[in-house]
Amino acid sequence: MPEVKMPAIKVLAFDVFGTLVDWRISIAREAAAVFARAGRDDIDPAGFADAWRGLYQPAMEAVRSGKRAFTRLDVLNRETLDILLARHNLVLDDAAAAEFAFAWRRLDPWPDVVAGLVRLRGRYPLVTLSNGNIALTMEIARRSGMVFDAILGAEAVQAFKPTPESYLRTADLLGIAPHELCLVAAHHSDLSAARACGLQCAYIDRPMEYGGAKAPDAHMAQDWEWSAGSLVELAEAIGC
Repeated sequence: MPEVKMPAIKVLAFDVFGTLVDWRISIAREAAAVFARAGRDDIDPAGFADAWRGLYQPAMEAVRSGKRAFTRLDVLNRETLDILLARHNLVLDDAAAAEFAFAWRRLDPWPDVVAGLVRLRGRYPLVTLSNGNIALTMEIARRSGMVFDAILGAEAVQAFKPTPESYLRTADLLGIAPHELCLVAAHHSDLSAARACGLQCAYIDRPMEYGGAKAPDAHMAQDWEWSAGSLVELAEAIGC
């Protein structure tokens, strides 16, 4: 049988949390500093990071379901932080709580990310396709040295992943067909939703995103167009 040629990619779009940055270690580090200042050595920083991340999807679901107008992730992060602080009977003044909520703007990249993006950008335009709002994602990128051609994502399209609108409106903003956009992500659930909208998909394996625990969407794995252990490996695979 003749080889089936994949449509040409015109833009690479990147998930951010977990794919480009190590949210768990970064949030645990910030939490440990807050707890130390408060004299609360009874709260596990890594467990707190996991719990905070655990409130991420439920907070966005209120927007996805239409029960709430679109709300920036910065706001949702503060609201979910307040829930966790109350659970732990930890009282912070407003300024301290706001600074803690902005920990999501100070996440460290995985070691391969900056070099990998440089290589990929030599051939393709790069954009973000994250649930993070523009200011949040921009600060992560500037702090980490990650360079994109555009900061897009939920705020730009007024929709949270994995709704179809989040992927299709991104392609529309870029003036390309869905199949000309490739999502790069470490989450099978994200890629599955993107593929259902016609996007091409590149999976990046991040085995330490959950501290070595099995990813909650591992059962959703498919035979993606590309799979790699780093962005550098991805660049090699697609000829960058």
